Amino acid sequence: MRVQKSSIANRFRGFLPVVIDLETGGFNPETDALLEVATIIIKMDDSGEIAPGEKLFFNVHPFDGANIEQSSLDFTGIDPYNPLRRAVSENDALAEIFRAIRTEIRHTDCQRAIMVAHNASFDLSFINAVSERCSLKRNPFHPFSTLDTVSLSGLAFGQTVLARACETAGIAFNKKEAHSAIYDCEKTAEIFCHVVNKWRGLTNFCS
Repeated sequence: MRVQKSSIANRFRGFLPVVIDLETGGFNPETDALLEVATIIIKMDDSGEIAPGEKLFFNVHPFDGANIEQSSLDFTGIDPYNPLRRAVSENDALAEIFRAIRTEIRHTDCQRAIMVAHNASFDLSFINAVSERCSLKRNPFHPFSTLDTVSLSGLAFGQTVLARACETAGIAFNKKEAHSAIYDCEKTAEIFCHVVNKWRGLTNFCS
């Protein structure tokens, strides 16, 4: 898919949409471990249609002293200390993700990234907390604005649960693969692109 430079910047007011999904050891970004992080950078073709682009995924090693709730592990099925995970540090995971996003921001003439996520305030709170904990500079995401697929799915399909929104939209969803960061990130990207492209077709939005 060929990218038309600055079209996506025009469509989203200078913001580059980047889909994020996390799996964590709890709900508190200050104390609970980040265990998985996946990102998908959204691309736009010459016709103005958007689609999922570059993917990045990391298993993440819990930071020293991190809290991990057993209920979270039971829900996700993650074994944080399994060596086969080939987990990396929070710093290495986010540094690599931030580099890829900043490269695409420059390529598309965007000003910064905007997070797309399902229940985006949760994911943004963890990304901001990890970024601060690791003293990472130049966090590419807007510090508080997001594009939340919960709201978009509620508007478009009358559904706020990701699996049900996908099913209503005609997007395949395998519940056995759900609750892994990469799978949920892929489905969040698909539902976001579906809604944005459908809206463009209904309104003749010119990018």
